[in-house]
Formats: sequence, C-alpha cells, structure tokens
Amino acid sequence: MEQDDKVSVIMPSYNAGKLLVGSIKSILSQTHQNLELLITDDASTDELTLNLLHKYERLDTRVNVEYLTRNEGAGHARNCSIRRATGRYIAFCDSDDRWTEDKLELQLAFMAKKNCALSCTSYIICNDKQHVIGISIPPKIISYNMLKRDNKIGCLTAIYDTKKLGRKFYMPTIRKRQDWALFLSIFKQCGCCYAYLEKPLAYYNLRHNSISHGKLKLIKYNIAVYRDILGFSTIKSYAYFFFLFIPSYSAKILKRKIDSKKYCTFHK
Repeated sequence: MEQDDKVSVIMPSYNAGKLLVGSIKSILSQTHQNLELLITDDASTDELTLNLLHKYERLDTRVNVEYLTRNEGAGHARNCSIRRATGRYIAFCDSDDRWTEDKLELQLAFMAKKNCALSCTSYIICNDKQHVIGISIPPKIISYNMLKRDNKIGCLTAIYDTKKLGRKFYMPTIRKRQDWALFLSIFKQCGCCYAYLEKPLAYYNLRHNSISHGKLKLIKYNIAVYRDILGFSTIKSYAYFFFLFIPSYSAKILKRKIDSKKYCTFHK
C-alpha cells in the first residue's frame, strides 16, 4: 500500500440519536487507522445527537464536525465534508450505518490490486432493531451503461481515489438521488466500478421513514438524474425510466430477495 493512503470518511448527520454511536465507533475502530471522519450536522434539533457529536470531537482528534444552521439535505451536508477532506480517498458512511472493522484495509488493498479509481462492496441490511434481514450484492464489475439503468452502488460502501481521478467529486445539487448522480459523474471519467465480494463490509440500516425507503416518492428525482445530470430530454428521460430503470431496478430487487433468503438461511 502506498504511503498516501489517508481516507476521508464523509458522514452527514441529522437527528441520528443513539444510532450515531455505532456509526462513529465503526469508523474510529478501523484496522486502517490513517483516516479522518468529517461529519457535517445538517441543523439537528435533537440534543442527544448534538451532545454525541461534541463528545466524539473531544475524544478523537480524527473527528471533525461542522454544524450547519439551516437544514439543506444530505447531499449538501456531504459536500461540506468533501470540501474539508484532506485524504487521497473519499469514502461514505451515513450516521445510522456501520462498517466492519476491516472495511478500509480490505477495500483499499482490493483497489490497489485492481488499480481502480472507484470501488464498492456487498453490505448487510438491518431493520430498525439492528437485526439482519438481508444482503445486497452488487455485480462484480459495474459498467457505465449498467449504472445509467439503475444505481447498483451502495453509497455506504463506495470509495473513490482522488489521485487517480485528478480531483474531488461532489454531490450534484439535486435534493435527492445525489449518490447515484455522483457515481454517474465519476463513471464519465473512470468508466467502471469494481466490487469487493469476498464478504460484506458494511451494515445498512433500513428505516421505514428513511428517504430511500419511499421508492415511489423518488420517481421525479430519478427523472431529474436523467434530465439534469445526463442531459437527456424530458421524453428520453421518461423513456429511460419506464423502459430501462424499472426493469433493471425490479431485477435488482428480485436478486436481492433471493440473495437475502440464502444469506439469512445460511447464517441462522
């Protein structure tokens, strides 16, 4: 591994409460210690969240928190953290998700082996009570055409290399689906994403009131990605959504259900 292997971990926070503890601990306990945890709090009103952020700022010098005075959304909060990043690698973890302690060590070694600028991994899906309910396994290699049909990269697993790409990449200004739009922008330069599939390296917390859970509400934001990020016409955007996105997304969900059933049965 090269010496310039510092990782900037990007974490937005908004009223995360006690779930924040597990997320922060999973970052700070990484076997790869050369990291900084850049948290941007999106104007939380929850005292527990704010107290925890102040606590971890005092406990570990690698934790850097910026407190916004107005709620702007997760994409804006992530961009605030990316601007402060000093590491070669940019990684993402939301304030209610967790990593395995060897995630960075294994994934950075994998990226060095593949000589790639962008990577992702499989991740475990948990419910509100932190019980394992499934797994998400991406394709081994994700091409640009595959990504245009549907986002196949779990943001909590993604790492990109600013040295290979030549610069930092930021979340587009659309209110939602910024992670998909970000990866599409990176793909225009690097062409593909390699997935580490030896074992899942992260835990995704599926909350019933989370943004990603309300898929039907995100239709207009999916259209916005095609129109505003890829520059498609309105007609082409809707055509892509109905004839490419929906079949691709449906196939992904079906595969996830099959993979999850196998995983949960094997790990009982």
